[in-house]
Amino acid sequence: MIVITGATGTVGRPLLHTLAAQGAKLTAVARHPAGLPDGVRPFAADLADLETVRPALDGADTLFLLLAGDLLVDAGDPDALLKVVAAAGVRRVVLLSSQGARTRPDAPSHARLKAYEDAVTRTDLDWTLLRPGGFATNSYAWAPSVRAERLVAAPFGDVALPVVDPADITAVAAAVLTEPGHTGRAYELTGPTAVSPREQAAALADALGEPVRFVELNRAEAKAAMTRFMPEPVAEGTLSILGEPTDDERRVSPDIADVLGRPARSYAEWAAANVDAFR
Repeated sequence: MIVITGATGTVGRPLLHTLAAQGAKLTAVARHPAGLPDGVRPFAADLADLETVRPALDGADTLFLLLAGDLLVDAGDPDALLKVVAAAGVRRVVLLSSQGARTRPDAPSHARLKAYEDAVTRTDLDWTLLRPGGFATNSYAWAPSVRAERLVAAPFGDVALPVVDPADITAVAAAVLTEPGHTGRAYELTGPTAVSPREQAAALADALGEPVRFVELNRAEAKAAMTRFMPEPVAEGTLSILGEPTDDERRVSPDIADVLGRPARSYAEWAAANVDAFR
């Protein structure tokens, strides 16, 4: 039995569908699980409330651990959660972390993910860490303005980072959860080339077959927009990566290709596959 937490999100939901299609026995954990594939056991639980987590792990040998919301800031106890996981008989944990947990472990935006990484790696469990960079799907925040005005507004227009297609994260997670050889590994997941917000707007324009105008936001304007859907420390840390990335954060990782045996998908490929959201 594989337990998938964060089962209704950007990575969790497609991961459930991928594994269900492979015939895996699955439990989907979310605060409000819904819209799940046939045969998947839904379980409502909150990772910050360990009494709700224990029964969700019944019969499980593998856990995909995805954290979101207040768990990224101050909720929950990483070591206590991993003790519950081990006591339930789970032997394998795959943690979806973030590149920033390695590159900015002391930043308020990523310190909690680093704490969960440390808790996982301190256990006797078989573990694997997945550390994606920025998601290509963050571009969905531009969809309303692209549909209405053919406009992308974003900060740091010419700072390029190798954003990753979440479909590649899902594919790597599925491989790591079902194949041997990944224990004790930490994979950094990036796209195949760095691409700036201005270049992303151009890729959307190519996919649409119409011009898309780019307008550069200042940092304060961008933060105001981001804090509408993420905690303030996470927004601040994200802006620091977007505006002042380290050399490591600019680096293209080979790990997706190494795990999947094919190149990571480019932002342009992501835009072409998801262009209907911007029409």
